[in-house]
Amino acid sequence: MLFSDLIPAATADKPEAPARFLRLLETALAEGRFVKLLLAKPTDPDLERLTVRLVELRGEPQLQFLWRHKTRDVTKNHALKDGVSEIAGLLGAQFQNAHLHTPSEEVQLAFSRKGKPSLRVSKLANDEAQQTAAATGHDKEKQRHLDLHRPFWTELGVTHELRGERQLVPAMSRKWKQINKFIEIFGAALKSSALADSPDVFVADFGSGKGYLTFATHDWLTTVQGKRAEVVGVELREDMVKLCNEAAKKHGMTGLRFDQSDVRHYTPARLDVMIALHACDIATDYAIHLGLRAGAQVIMCSPCCHKQLRPQMTMPAVLKPLLQHGIHLGQEAEMVTDSLRALLLEAEGYETQVFEFVALEHTSKNKMILAVKKSGAALAAAEKKKPELLAQIAAIKAFYGIREQALESLLLCAA
Repeated sequence: MLFSDLIPAATADKPEAPARFLRLLETALAEGRFVKLLLAKPTDPDLERLTVRLVELRGEPQLQFLWRHKTRDVTKNHALKDGVSEIAGLLGAQFQNAHLHTPSEEVQLAFSRKGKPSLRVSKLANDEAQQTAAATGHDKEKQRHLDLHRPFWTELGVTHELRGERQLVPAMSRKWKQINKFIEIFGAALKSSALADSPDVFVADFGSGKGYLTFATHDWLTTVQGKRAEVVGVELREDMVKLCNEAAKKHGMTGLRFDQSDVRHYTPARLDVMIALHACDIATDYAIHLGLRAGAQVIMCSPCCHKQLRPQMTMPAVLKPLLQHGIHLGQEAEMVTDSLRALLLEAEGYETQVFEFVALEHTSKNKMILAVKKSGAALAAAEKKKPELLAQIAAIKAFYGIREQALESLLLCAA
């Protein structure tokens, strides 16, 4: 089926100006030149405007309608054919102005007080057209997994109102990149796990803070993947829990909630994905242990504050010239801590990676441990390899004089 087949012909009984506007809209969509559509001057005093953008949901192009009210926002997605029909019914009825943006022109449809329509097509100057084309091309190149125009991002301080639209707060540009990179990694992990074909996913995000990743995970699972998602942010700070719950409720995000608790005292009824970013010191070990105990298919951790092993570590004679410097000893303690965690996860039947997930210039806490549960023959092979992995762990501990590692102790207690 061609892209243009999804778009209806302009409504025949429309006056000439609205009918031409609809034809230009259909052509822009069919030729891939559609940037956005803004409907303004609403007849409803509670309504401010409607912004329409082209998005891809579950592999299909759709028109996303963002209804901006004075006290709330409502987002609805429509198939192209239904979306264009919806727009046709709104012109001159609920909105008196419409602005269609493409890389080379701006089309304005306006209705007078007496309801008489007029159409104006403005060609963009070369520099404006080039800037617009470059911007839209850049957006396609990045292939962002998240929609910056979702209203909850404003509640979280990621976007703000500028010239009538939501735009990224400049100070949040690094955070936005980090959020999108996280979703890219999460999506790849989900695809390679037993959850790939599951219609529902249960996620817990420990130490969720202001909820950036928690909201992003829920939004991506529900709007992009079309799954039934139960996503819980677990956070100790009451003010953060209240803020996030109010934002989730305000924007009707079913299946998203925030609980005041911590990883040591939280017992989920079901846990498919365990997330714990920047959990301090052995809180990371407790989070991983909870994921293992609950049978999570995906475990994602970004450890920090590696305090437990450093005071235990003795300096092997061959390494004394290197580790006599405090900064090197700290880096060595981090490497040993996270290597032991990765080996323990492998011993429990997980495909495990340790890598940098955001470039150093964006955050100093940039290491991630990603573990995906193996299945079938791969899991059986992992179980046979477990004695070898445990021997490697014992050898590393003996080499550095380590007496105890939190995750290993938790696993031994549970055995």
